[in-house]
Amino acid sequence: MSIGVTLAAARHAAGMTVAQLSGRTRIRETVIYAIERDDFSLCGGDFYTRGHVRNIAKTLGLDPDAIVHQYDEEHGGVPLPVRAAAVFQAESTIKLRERRSPNWSTAMAIALAIVAVFGVTRVMSGSGETITTAADLKPTTGPTVPATPKPSTHPKAAKPVSDLVTLQVKANKPSWLEVSDANGKHMFRGTMPAGTTSTWKARKEMRVTIGNAGGVDLQVNGKHVGVPGKIGQTVHRSFGPEAPGSR
Repeated sequence: MSIGVTLAAARHAAGMTVAQLSGRTRIRETVIYAIERDDFSLCGGDFYTRGHVRNIAKTLGLDPDAIVHQYDEEHGGVPLPVRAAAVFQAESTIKLRERRSPNWSTAMAIALAIVAVFGVTRVMSGSGETITTAADLKPTTGPTVPATPKPSTHPKAAKPVSDLVTLQVKANKPSWLEVSDANGKHMFRGTMPAGTTSTWKARKEMRVTIGNAGGVDLQVNGKHVGVPGKIGQTVHRSFGPEAPGSR
């Protein structure tokens, strides 16, 4: 889970608004909103970003060192001092490859191999004519009896099932959600007010992160799933298309 999602979920679990968090941390509301979206451009650089993240995490009861460590891991780690000699001294000599003329013999061999494969394929595919052998010519000694057709043993093809996933979320209490499709593309990210209902549709898979699992009620592919967790609990769920014959 990203830093922004973790901090937003902790703030919702604490029942604290952005304005209240801003008053306790002395961090502007616009900066807090940006951090919860994993946008650290308003912080003024990595040094100030670490300070803001540490301050918010400590105020929300999280481990500030763990959050700052996650930020360093996701953004290249703590910068190390660089020696001037290492900057101006070349570590290796760049060698230029010699320009070679094209190998026409290899190209001709590849072309002949392609032609040969094409010819073999045409011969094996045949012209569609049926060849009758001597073993198939049997003398007729009496009236011809029509053969009884045998029942087909091939199984019937399964009825195609749609790969569409439909997710409906009803917010009984204010809840923070992040909804994305199978490719990780965000379809929604924000807070659902109490009493609202939203529906999303995606192909193959639907992924959702809920910051207040006990405050929502889920319905997937027209079936009631219920409450996915407890009040203040952050959960991650993924749902696929409806299974064949489930209705």
